[in-house]
Amino acid sequence: MKIKKIQAMRGPNYWSVRRHQLIVMVLDLEEMEDFPSDSIPGFNERLIKLLPGLKDHYCSENEPGGFINRLKEGTWMGHIVEHIALEIQTMAGMDTGFGRTRSYGPKGIYHVVFSYIEEEAGRYAAKAAVNICHAMINGIAYDLDKDLKELRELYEYGRLGPSTESIIKEAENRGIPWLRLNDSSFCQLGYGAYQQRIQATVTSKTSSIAVEIAGDKNETKYLLNEASIKVPQGKKISDIEELKEAIKVLGFPVVIKPVDGNHGRGITSDIQNIKEAIEAYNNARKVSNKIIVESHIYGEDYRFLVINFKLVAAAKRTPANVVGNGKSTIAELVEEINADPRRGYRHEKMLTKIDLNEISLSLIQKKGYNLNSVLGEGEMLILKDTANLSTGGTAEDVTDIVHSSNIFLVERIARLIDLDICGIDIITNDVSKPIEETGGCVIEVNAGPGFRMHLAPTTGLPRNVAAPVLDALFPKKNEMGRIPIIAVTGTNGKTTTTRLIAHMAKLSGKLVGYTTTDGVYIQNRMVMKGDCTGPKSTGMVLRDPTINFAVLECARGGLLRAGLAFKESDIGIVTNVEGDHLGLGGIHTIAQLARLKAVIPETVKKDGYAILNADDDLVYKMRENLNCKIALFSMDENNQRIKDFQEDGGLTAIYEEGYITITSGVWKMRVMKAENIPITFEAKAIFMIQNILPAVLAAHIQGIGIHDMKAALESFIPSENQTPGRLNLFKFKKFNFLMDYAHNPSGMLALQKFTNSMEASYRIGIIAGIGDRLEEDTIKIGNIAAQMFDEIIIRNDRDLRGKSAEYLIDLLKVGIHKFDAGKPVSLVPSETEAIKYSIRIAPENSLIVLSSDSIGDSIRLLKKLREEQRKLHSRRSKSRSYRSNFIFKN
Repeated sequence: MKIKKIQAMRGPNYWSVRRHQLIVMVLDLEEMEDFPSDSIPGFNERLIKLLPGLKDHYCSENEPGGFINRLKEGTWMGHIVEHIALEIQTMAGMDTGFGRTRSYGPKGIYHVVFSYIEEEAGRYAAKAAVNICHAMINGIAYDLDKDLKELRELYEYGRLGPSTESIIKEAENRGIPWLRLNDSSFCQLGYGAYQQRIQATVTSKTSSIAVEIAGDKNETKYLLNEASIKVPQGKKISDIEELKEAIKVLGFPVVIKPVDGNHGRGITSDIQNIKEAIEAYNNARKVSNKIIVESHIYGEDYRFLVINFKLVAAAKRTPANVVGNGKSTIAELVEEINADPRRGYRHEKMLTKIDLNEISLSLIQKKGYNLNSVLGEGEMLILKDTANLSTGGTAEDVTDIVHSSNIFLVERIARLIDLDICGIDIITNDVSKPIEETGGCVIEVNAGPGFRMHLAPTTGLPRNVAAPVLDALFPKKNEMGRIPIIAVTGTNGKTTTTRLIAHMAKLSGKLVGYTTTDGVYIQNRMVMKGDCTGPKSTGMVLRDPTINFAVLECARGGLLRAGLAFKESDIGIVTNVEGDHLGLGGIHTIAQLARLKAVIPETVKKDGYAILNADDDLVYKMRENLNCKIALFSMDENNQRIKDFQEDGGLTAIYEEGYITITSGVWKMRVMKAENIPITFEAKAIFMIQNILPAVLAAHIQGIGIHDMKAALESFIPSENQTPGRLNLFKFKKFNFLMDYAHNPSGMLALQKFTNSMEASYRIGIIAGIGDRLEEDTIKIGNIAAQMFDEIIIRNDRDLRGKSAEYLIDLLKVGIHKFDAGKPVSLVPSETEAIKYSIRIAPENSLIVLSSDSIGDSIRLLKKLREEQRKLHSRRSKSRSYRSNFIFKN
């Protein structure tokens, strides 16, 4: 078996619009295609012995044990790999269970699809599952523990931390979209101009000055002390001599910690002598060059969480410890605690396993013990000098018993530091009494405090501390950080429809970001050049804080590569579905292509609109699987589908009696006469009228008025600036040059209808074969070109997409010669040279038509050649004028 490709879906996709996180592996079974599971002696037994959890897999029988039955009956290795990948992820702490295996096309090659929790772990699981399958086929021992260890590490490295994760989950519950901005905890809530950002529990509203103050323990103590808030006495030091001097003043016991440390790193408490103090100083220096020594305060450790200057939770923290039973050694007691299913690696679970590091061994030795010592019944031994959960500590929720005086205190501290999300550490014997009575002290104020102890305390009530964070970031209930998103897909017309909607939105006052096959545009400025119709480009628009309206062209390639970059849109448009790019990415039929395009309308939110082409059977059929409102468009006002839909009160756009018209039930609004819209070339470009219909529907749904629509349609000029590569007409003195992006048979047929309406005594076509098309499509392009043009120039695309130039040229010639074996055909290597050659040979009153691959370069060349001709004509005119004047004067 051989893995041909592994891709990760991160949003709605061909395989599922609801399950976004999917690994899609293309697996070639090679010779194993002929060997199902029941034909390999001992395979099933070896597999079940290694992975007994497979017994619980349902499979298609929809009950536990269903997959085992399939194994016994005989199932193929791709299906088995799918289940192995799911099982090993679950064993590593990532409980996930969606999968399916389908033919890729050629015999023995399959799409193996399964869900993942963390992407890199999912990719690893795909490879490991194939390796496991190989081992079981060949009866070879397999080290499963190595894979599980690697999967756990990948999970921990890639996942969001518990604090960030809680905020993201609360955002999802509220319908607030989000994006992860890096590999860590930097996330965006909401889109465009309405976004907010978080980095763990630091938000875009957090004061940077407050973070800096909280990060300097000495500065924090000074501010609190000046406000008459009790803090431990202490001194900032920079060397051993200053340490000794400070201890002379403070006396033992002391605490030594970095001035700018966090998460308990570098802190040593309850220091009793100078030797311990020097060791603690050196330990703190590993974290920071700035060290503080202060009096040790005895009592219990409490963390107060203040969000938006209100106390939301309080927890009593206990350092990692063991309690003796008179029988077990310290090492055995730690092992017993770590066996608690609530404990995991790092942030994997609610509690963290206790790691016996140097600090732990030092504390054990300090008490006169070692790891083999047996503690007496009920004796507690502290194993860490901080109470952090990340070092194995525990937490008890005490929110409901905090004294009102202490609530006032911590909320005042948050105001003094001006920190919107604030973790305040207080040492006191009883949190239900004012700390003034218990002799308590404020130890630290922390920016970016962890939420885990409050979300899942060891004992006591869990607190939804993420909710007040979202309340502060989005204070108005109707504010969900959303901007209108219009997604456009289809075989032809996507780019023009996208640009036209963006133009209408801009003229109505919106700040628009949009993506097309030629680039990403932010407020009408191109910020990225290239084919930008995939999720990466979409993400760029949604991340941009200067836009409040998004129009996104969504092509098949991006959908197959990673799915959509958004979970739902306000409007989803499907222009049409024609056979194009078939045979690529496992999409071999037009029905499969339609299923892929249907992802766009299927992800429209419930109160949004899917705008569908009622003239296209495959597009019209998409309405059957939608959970949103529907609007239809048609070039035929008498289309029975349209008439029935109108009778039911439906919203439509139609081309009737020469007008672009919007209807709602029997109500009709004529937007504009098509012949007066520049992009239709006096209503001769029928396919442009078809592009306008869904655009005006989208504008109407978004509340854009008819006057703004008309202004946009009148000012949307077919030019290299507004519609690059779409019916760009360059007028030269002897001939006209038409440039278009038509690149498939349906596009060429539409272009043929338009060019037939143009006056020309001779027609020259520049065409190319495209490497990722079916042979018959390339032959069709040649055949249509032969019908359109008196002379044909065949050029090569820059990217032949795995095919040779000779192969593509031969296919085009087959199509050309089917119509006219004597048709003049020239071969020119590049698009640039083809343009120059066509201009050299063009007779007077001719039309040159270019199907362009290099739109930007060709536009620049044509503008340059047109300008050179203009200058030459101007010089000749001046010369003729000079000669006339000379003759007249003489």
